[in-house]
Amino acid sequence: MPIEKRWVVKPQGDPQTVAHLATELKIPSVLANLLVQRGIDTVEKTNRFFNPSLADLHDPFLMKDMDIAVARVEKAVRDNEKIMVYGDYDVDGCTAVALVYKFLRLIGHKNLMFYIPDRYTEGYGISVKGIDLAAHKGVGLIIALDCGIKAMEKVAYAKSKGVDFIICDHHLPADEIPQAVAVLDPKRVDCSYPFDELSGCGVGFKLVQAYAMTHGIPSEPVLELLDLLVVSIASDIVPLVGENRVLAYYGLKILNSKPCNGLLSIIKICGLDKHNITIDDIVFKIGPRINAAGRMRMDENDENASPSGGHAAVELLIEGNKQQAAEFGNVIDAYNQDRKSIDRTVTQEAHDYIESNPELKARKSTVVYNPKWMKGIVGIVASRLIETYYRPTVVLTMSNGFVTGSARSVPGFDLYQAVESCSDLLENFGGHMYAAGLTMRPENVVEFTRRFNDFVEEHIDPQMLVPEVEIDSELLFSDVTPRFREHLSRFQPFGPGNTAPVFMTRGVSNHGDAKLVGLELEHLRMNLFQRQKPNTKIQAIAFQQPTHYEWVRSGRPIDVCYQIVENHYRGMVSTQLRIKDIKPVSGR
Repeated sequence: MPIEKRWVVKPQGDPQTVAHLATELKIPSVLANLLVQRGIDTVEKTNRFFNPSLADLHDPFLMKDMDIAVARVEKAVRDNEKIMVYGDYDVDGCTAVALVYKFLRLIGHKNLMFYIPDRYTEGYGISVKGIDLAAHKGVGLIIALDCGIKAMEKVAYAKSKGVDFIICDHHLPADEIPQAVAVLDPKRVDCSYPFDELSGCGVGFKLVQAYAMTHGIPSEPVLELLDLLVVSIASDIVPLVGENRVLAYYGLKILNSKPCNGLLSIIKICGLDKHNITIDDIVFKIGPRINAAGRMRMDENDENASPSGGHAAVELLIEGNKQQAAEFGNVIDAYNQDRKSIDRTVTQEAHDYIESNPELKARKSTVVYNPKWMKGIVGIVASRLIETYYRPTVVLTMSNGFVTGSARSVPGFDLYQAVESCSDLLENFGGHMYAAGLTMRPENVVEFTRRFNDFVEEHIDPQMLVPEVEIDSELLFSDVTPRFREHLSRFQPFGPGNTAPVFMTRGVSNHGDAKLVGLELEHLRMNLFQRQKPNTKIQAIAFQQPTHYEWVRSGRPIDVCYQIVENHYRGMVSTQLRIKDIKPVSGR
């Protein structure tokens, strides 16, 4: 049985401010309240929010070291130096590499190569293998994207080999900054850039933007690279506010009108309506396919790049030929199919192990270990286990003689502190409040498991172990008019910091046939009407919620919380409720 969720209605906005905005903007008070909840409490702020402008992008030269970075790239281009564009193997890293690589190619620099480290043999970040290859190939400059901010020793090693580094990262730096030619990171303490939540690809875009401004390059070809940037913004779960909102807004325009051949091939494979792609489509369909490549192993070995699956993802994203891009897209999709098959199998094995172990099942955290599991999917499995057990989770496997794994948390619990409390047992670890990676010697697994579980037991608030649905406002179905939906659409793109609003409606019933759909009949589709307003009928879908099927099918009343979405099907557009949770109502 799924865990019952708590419904929590967010504090409503100041009534006078809400009423003023509703009157001035001629919008329903429910939507004015949404604005105020998001800190948008004046007509001026609303106009900027509803009408993102490229003029609101910050001057890239406000970023520490940007002038030095541009000068070093200028020198490399002028002297026809070989440049290696280096990036992490996830979506952010691959899109960043593709964006900078395509820009350098656009300005006519052909002495180029790119490198994505292998997750299994090199791990995250700058690798000695990558630097050695760069030196062997005569590379004078490495532009590192979405990694490198803590690579002090590797940057020094590269310098000893005659290879310069420009680092474009967005992760938190350590006390010491690598001695690279330039280090671009808005999270640097000594960086006064006004927005510090860019993705790694976003930092790469600012470098490109700065170079283009310096050389009078027209904005149009630079802005066409925003399709790659919006994929990175959505997939890396950075806040969709401020500069990210502007970049994502215009990135979606490019993605829906003129995507690069590689992204177009994925869009077609996903069966998406190529003129109505949303952030959700990127998060759940486009991004996972690019990510899957970095999680899997490649058999081929390209002499100009690492033999990583991430290499195939970049090849796809920079491909100029549509037919070739379609072939690369099929390769990437095959990686994703393999990844899904493996992660289903491993998730089931982990689930079976927990269910067969009463002591483990009763704990307030989960630590599971199997040396045969694939390293690249343990993070996904940890997230899957949280969906079932809803508690801090660590999934471990064996790689290169060490036990390595990923940890995931539940809202409110600082996972990093829990992992850090076991630091003396770990070879290395890193991450943040809700996700972490760690490596240890095999003989430390038992003690790590005991101490991690003890830390969680002692520090977690029991309420954190109950899933919560945050509700923005209560709503009547009769309020969901075409004009309401039109105004609501202007809140997009949705994401962290500007989440899709969740509404609650009480006392609704199914009208007609409720159906279980999906390969395993895991989704519940229904037509709902509000009992007080029987003529107001809305189609609804509850993903992964088959539990209340019989109750709903009988027409008995339910309370629902949901997001309002547009459903595009065979050229038809309809309103659909994406149900977050259902509560049967007794006695009404």
